[in-house]
Amino acid sequence: MRFRLDDDQLAMRDAARQLCTHRLALDGVAAREERPADPVLWRSLAELGVFGLLSGEPAAPAGVVEATVVFEELGAHLVTGPALWSTLAAPIVDGVADGGVRVAGVSIPEGAAGPVPIEHLDESDVLLVLRDDRVERCARADLPEALPGAPLDPLTPVAVLPSVPVGVAVGGADEAAGLRRTGTVLSAAMLVGGAQGALDVARGYALEREQFGVPIGSFQAVKHLLADMYVRVELARAATYAAAAVVADPRAGDPDHAVAAAKLLAGEAGVANGRTAVQVLGGMGFTWDMLPHYFLKRAWVLEHLFGTSSAHAGALAAAVQHDALAPEGASR
Repeated sequence: MRFRLDDDQLAMRDAARQLCTHRLALDGVAAREERPADPVLWRSLAELGVFGLLSGEPAAPAGVVEATVVFEELGAHLVTGPALWSTLAAPIVDGVADGGVRVAGVSIPEGAAGPVPIEHLDESDVLLVLRDDRVERCARADLPEALPGAPLDPLTPVAVLPSVPVGVAVGGADEAAGLRRTGTVLSAAMLVGGAQGALDVARGYALEREQFGVPIGSFQAVKHLLADMYVRVELARAATYAAAAVVADPRAGDPDHAVAAAKLLAGEAGVANGRTAVQVLGGMGFTWDMLPHYFLKRAWVLEHLFGTSSAHAGALAAAVQHDALAPEGASR
């Protein structure tokens, strides 16, 4: 596949980057801990058109490539609030695209039981539930009282519901699969952005921090760490952009395979780069005042959204085995 962003997509990426630099500056990230998204930020995202990027059929949504480049920027700047689920829900929930309604979401596999952790629930108006055979919408007022929950990522508040009631059906199995597929691509994009952010922090520190009279970035061991971080980001970015293109136009390949590969590589890049940033910063790297732990914790959260790297690796392995055992010339 020959893939290149067009001028409109590049303009959208640059506009999102400018907004993030202004509204989501990383030097003030501590002030956003355990707080809902700022109304000014949310209004700005709506005015930029972020929440209305997706349209058309869930199986092949228009705007998924544009959404991918935007969510990479949001991931790099550690966006707060339910931006991902709101964007997914905008085509089927009124009031989301203009920023008036915030949507939290959860994907519940068949047979799952027990408490359900849901991110950003307290600041959301609607809960979107993806089940295996349908999509449901639940009003916030119809949900049971939440149990206390401690967030893994200080920028991602969590509420725990004892159970999720049956909501109003707004889509069938095809819509659920399509939303899950697009959500996987956008979560991969946020992981790519976070992996890039971790690399930027580690690289900046390595160029400034001196030891024995020279920047530590001149040491071969640190160079290798940074080079590995760079390779992980570029591999994950290429796979994620390719997955977005295939989801937008399934004639270009198998969307499920492309999406699984993207989430696998992006998940590994996000977590590994977060850990490596902590290592490069040394004794300060694991402290609360430094940025690496934010990128690492966000990567852990996104890694478990829409399937872990291990789950997607297993799905890809099963598909390869199926193809290898299929009769010659048989189609999948």
